[in-house]
Amino acid sequence: MGTLRLETVPEPKYWHLKTVLTEALDSEFAVGEVLPNERALAARFGVARATLRQALEQLELEGRLQRRRGVGTTVAPPRVDVGAERHGWPGASGDTWNPVDCALAVPPAAVADALGADRDEPVHIVRRSRVSHGRPLAAELLYVPQASVPELTAIDAPSGPARARAVLRELQHLELESQDRAVELGSARADDAKELDRLPGAPVLVVTTRFFAGGRTAALSVATYRADTCRLTFGASGGVEIHHDDPARQAS
Repeated sequence: MGTLRLETVPEPKYWHLKTVLTEALDSEFAVGEVLPNERALAARFGVARATLRQALEQLELEGRLQRRRGVGTTVAPPRVDVGAERHGWPGASGDTWNPVDCALAVPPAAVADALGADRDEPVHIVRRSRVSHGRPLAAELLYVPQASVPELTAIDAPSGPARARAVLRELQHLELESQDRAVELGSARADDAKELDRLPGAPVLVVTTRFFAGGRTAALSVATYRADTCRLTFGASGGVEIHHDDPARQAS
């Protein structure tokens, strides 16, 4: 059996069309703009509609396009850099997350272990979301032990977004010593998919961040991002670690 020379393999027509479409998106269309219908696009580029659909599907997978029911195919916003977006406590100045809710409840056992807390000890569970250009981008569960926010009172903010903001505000009183992060590819569970406007099983990026203060884990964040909206970036001094069966991921 002979050796196949890759340079002799012709480029699929839809892949070449994808390159042409990418150039058109960069030069002719703005973020959120609706593309012409398939018939018009196929006629413009002189291709069959089946070829056009393959190219559009690939661009959607790459996050360049998004299909919105009742609207059509639109140009997607630029991807969000996940790797270098957080440098301080959640809720600090410049934080782009929106508080949604907060509850005092017993966390999953893996989260309790990561926090160094008793497994039956309730913690503050802050739920937050991120939106970009009108579409959901990510959902976060932030686990905060009661010991990290000892001055928090139920009277000041009993529930809902106000309670979430109160927890975040109290965290700012701690001196952040360091943080570590782990990123892995996963599949959206039913609750994640609903919040992110994706189908169950859609690819997601799960970013787990531990915040350290007073020589212990003062908070743990599990943020689930739509994989079609984000990219990972790493600084020159940063390394990449691959973890299997990460307890924090199991708890997300």
